[in-house]
Amino acid sequence: MIQRIQTVYLIVSALLIGLLFALPFAEIAKDGAIYTFNFKGILLDGAVQQGGLVISVLLVLITASHVFAIFSFKNRAQQVKIIFFTILMMLGLLGLFIFFTYISFSGAQISFKTGVVLPLVAIILDYLAIRGIKKDEALIRSIDRIR
Repeated sequence: MIQRIQTVYLIVSALLIGLLFALPFAEIAKDGAIYTFNFKGILLDGAVQQGGLVISVLLVLITASHVFAIFSFKNRAQQVKIIFFTILMMLGLLGLFIFFTYISFSGAQISFKTGVVLPLVAIILDYLAIRGIKKDEALIRSIDRIR
């Protein structure tokens, strides 16, 4: 399991998504107030202005699907499907980032933080994991033909 490079990609990707629970996504300045956008939603001085329950649930689902994909290494076809679905969820997460920042606050100054980049890096790592799984599958099929 851990000796395969795709497992390392999936572990790093799960850790990056897990970091989103600790890092802010953006700071939004509007009308002299500075709002903080994190997994809880949009906060002003620690008080929730707009809830982020959808983002929190999506982060938990993405992390759980990464863990499930890591432990389903015996069924490579299922593992690829899980990772593909996880990539779609991360694209949805990026869409929620855009919705919460640009659409909710029109005409505001938005300063994105490191948390916005982490899902993009996780998508790239998931893509590399899919490539590694497909290489393993091709290797196993070629060995089966030799027998």
